Parts: sequence; C-alpha cells; structure tokens
Amino acid sequence: MRRVSLETTAVVTMEMQRGICGDLASIEPLGDAMVERGIAPCVGRLVVAAREAGLAIVHCTFSLRPDRLGTDMSLPLLRAAWSDPSYLLEGTASTELLPEIVPDSSDIICNRHHGVSPFAGTKLDAILRRRGIGTVVVVGVSLNVGITGLAIEAVNHGYKVFVASDAVIGVPIAYGDDVLRNSLAPIATLAKVDDLIAALAQ
Repeated sequence: MRRVSLETTAVVTMEMQRGICGDLASIEPLGDAMVERGIAPCVGRLVVAAREAGLAIVHCTFSLRPDRLGTDMSLPLLRAAWSDPSYLLEGTASTELLPEIVPDSSDIICNRHHGVSPFAGTKLDAILRRRGIGTVVVVGVSLNVGITGLAIEAVNHGYKVFVASDAVIGVPIAYGDDVLRNSLAPIATLAKVDDLIAALAQ
C-alpha cells in the first residue's frame, strides 16, 4: 500500500462505544460480531500506533440529550431508547469509548445527537480541515450504516479514505464483508491494520 502522510492523515473512529458495540450494547449481534472478529483490539492497536506517530485521532460518538432534542426518535435504530430512558444518554457509561480505545488528551471527540453518520451538522469537517487533514483512516461500526455513511460523506467532502478492513464490522458478518468488497472498495482503499501500522512506521 502507498505510504501514509503523517501530517495530513487522521484516524477517525466511528461509534466505538459501550452502549453501541460493547458490554452495554442493546444490539447483541453487533457486539457478538465484534468479539468474533476481534475488532476492538485491532482498533485499539491502530489508534495507539497512529497516536505515537503523531496522527490526529478523532472519535465520532453518538449520544442522546435527556429531552431528546435534535434526535429523530422514529428511527428504528433507536427503538431501545423508548424502553430505556438511560439508553445512550449523554454523560452515562453507555456513551463511553470501549476500554480497548483508551483516549488521550490529544484525541478529539466529535459527538452528535442526530442522524446516522458524522459529517452533517457537526464540526467534523471543520476539525479535520483546520488541521490540514486530507486523508482519513476509518474504523469502527457499523458497515450496515455508520461506516458506509462516513466513508461516502468523506469522499463527497474531498477526503481520501482508507478503511481498515479488519477494524470494521457489520451484521450479519458475511453481509459486512460484502459491503467492504462491493460498496466501499470502489471508493476507498481497503487495508489491514498491520499494513497501516507498518506504513506509519516508514
């Protein structure tokens, strides 16, 4: 794979949160798939290596206000919020990053209360452009919606996109693999975490 430019590249994690794909997740198949493929440790290794190489790390997260202001609660993805008032409530444990993704004070959190991907109506684009970022390395969940939306929006905003293929997941797992091959490969460079880490070291 081609060399990664350290000065103009950022690792962007997507919804690597306990209440979405971790121990507090309401969508159990996603959490099970994460464990089966070892996604969280792969993301953790890449984040640590990227941080040590001086890359920007941006964590895109989702949370709900207590009054649900700004969130379309009719989305089927948010069914759990109807039965559990604390579901992804901002400031609660469910919104925390997974323990494998140990945040650093230099990391940037880009939180949103709406939609299914992180560019629209957030400061993500401004955050990246102010740092001179032209390339994003995408990791996290899920290939069903969030990762696919993030990659497409990044391309639409003019960024070059790498997807760490062993640090993303969808459900069913085979469907996620199909999304990588058939939807993301035409618009992004797919690369393994070990290859990305090696490129950072060059």
